[in-house]
Amino acid sequence: MATVVYLIPTFLSDDNFDILPESALAIAREIDEFVVENEKTSRAFLKKIGSKIQQFQFIFHELNEHTDAKAISELALVLKKNKSIGVLSEAGCPAVADPGSAFIKLAHEHNVKVVPLIGPSSMLLALMASGMNGQSFCFHGYLPRESSPRKQKLKDLEKDALKKDQTQLFIETPYRNQQMLGDILESLNATTRLCIAFDITGKGEYIRTLSIQDWKKEKLDFHKKPAVFLIGK
Repeated sequence: MATVVYLIPTFLSDDNFDILPESALAIAREIDEFVVENEKTSRAFLKKIGSKIQQFQFIFHELNEHTDAKAISELALVLKKNKSIGVLSEAGCPAVADPGSAFIKLAHEHNVKVVPLIGPSSMLLALMASGMNGQSFCFHGYLPRESSPRKQKLKDLEKDALKKDQTQLFIETPYRNQQMLGDILESLNATTRLCIAFDITGKGEYIRTLSIQDWKKEKLDFHKKPAVFLIGK
């Protein structure tokens, strides 16, 4: 058989295991070799979904922010095995705001078939529920870590959101959520709308859109909770 690369979505929350369709799980249960962001979380995911492969039989190739260019290029060897290869992110859809996109680029360069399986994307779910423009939007990943350049970037995003009526989406490392919110409230105009969505699909799911002036009246604690931020008109 020819090599096929399957992009396998994973759970967004530890308390909702029914979110993935059986059609995707059935494929994932049969695969024994994976390119993954994190081996430990991938092993746990495969165990939860009832993989037919024994733990000792799995082959994992880690691809994350620490993987250098040489190691990435060597993953081309995986594409020559004439078998099904799975790609797993730590949460949600692989290769979207995820290092796995580098492997998918390799697959296309080697004319290997790539099959995306259906599953949850926190960015799209947040956009759907935000009430903001879903026709024109832009995802920026992580903003600068330092407060001063981050505030400037936020102002740039606000400018695009208002001028183009284009929803601006971004994420933050969960333990820096409160600092991010503080910078947003200090930087943006009072009438600009902000949506905060966290623990999407989980029991503590929270999705709310308010103006900046109204957010300043709220006391929101979402420290260490995976969140998506959206700026719009």
